[in-house]
Amino acid sequence: MKYYIIAGEASGDLHGANLMKALQKQDVNAQFRFWGGDLMEAVSPKLVKHYRDLAFMGFLEVVMNLRTITKNLSFCKTDIERYNPDALIFIDYPGFNLRIAKWAKQKGYKTHYYISPQIWAWKENRIHAIKRDVDKMYVILPFEKAFYEDKHQYPVEFVGHPLIDAIADRHQVSEYEFRAKRGLSDKPIIALLPGSRKQEIRKMLAVMLSIVKDFEDYQFVIAGAPSQDYEFYRGFIKKENVSFVNNKTYDLLSLATAALVTSGTATLETALFKVPEVVCYKGSWMSYQIAKRVINLKYISLVNLIMDKPVVTELIQGDFNSKRLKKELQDILRPEKRETLFMEYFQLEKKLGGKGASENTAKLIYQEVKKDKVQ
Repeated sequence: MKYYIIAGEASGDLHGANLMKALQKQDVNAQFRFWGGDLMEAVSPKLVKHYRDLAFMGFLEVVMNLRTITKNLSFCKTDIERYNPDALIFIDYPGFNLRIAKWAKQKGYKTHYYISPQIWAWKENRIHAIKRDVDKMYVILPFEKAFYEDKHQYPVEFVGHPLIDAIADRHQVSEYEFRAKRGLSDKPIIALLPGSRKQEIRKMLAVMLSIVKDFEDYQFVIAGAPSQDYEFYRGFIKKENVSFVNNKTYDLLSLATAALVTSGTATLETALFKVPEVVCYKGSWMSYQIAKRVINLKYISLVNLIMDKPVVTELIQGDFNSKRLKKELQDILRPEKRETLFMEYFQLEKKLGGKGASENTAKLIYQEVKKDKVQ
């Protein structure tokens, strides 16, 4: 069978690569053409566009790149028609993928969506487009099934969370080699995950690094984002007791004693590594005011959203300051608090359905494609 996959971000590249491997097990004749990244290209050489050329974040950046985005949409449609796939698979990246899905449905292609857009957080009106244009939706968060089926009467498949597979299947790094190669001391590590965009990183690290002097028995290690060069981080690692690792976040988390994490997928990754964490977020005053009015959620971290209770502390906007951060980091370094968090993290993993998200999704997609072929 022929599969056309569209992933527009680094996380989509990871999950897309694992899905492709799982599809190869289900379908020995699987052929791929895709938008993604290096990980997907390692599975198959048919990369159409790299996600680095697609990442336009924020309203202003999108407006400034409208011509490029329009050209990409047009090119994608032409490329799909030339390839004529048996199935179109969208991985998150809703601004682009939902537009292609609308066109594809009108053209008669079968549409599969793996990793739902977070319409339960904002832009809930996208449900109408999803119900109209997406034949099959595969969700990775347990509460999404109830959101779609109970609230919107749209059947979906809960397949489990692919991060569990990604973490479980990784090669465990040697702690000695990891520390020695990067010149780290034998002090316990506090990981700093400040995000992936320059403006965000600057803002988060300014506060995170302000408390380094209060924890001399630990060493702080910044996790560099794949999208940023080392030169950008150079100014942040001049402080004593601050180090840097690039594109090795999972290795860092596997050895960390605690972590300070910018809100996003990293909060869930940190929890799955069983690392006590403080979740942090600070945007501009205007962005925060807009977000408060647009996003209707009790929590900002995936950990708390999935557990539906405040498992990890969230320091948002004004609460994200040196005094509070110092207090909360001291708290998660206490043995009693750590034990409580470990138990909550195990419950979180159970709720996510355990291993097998990629295999579950591949099996369901292949069954649908085979059924469509017979009809």
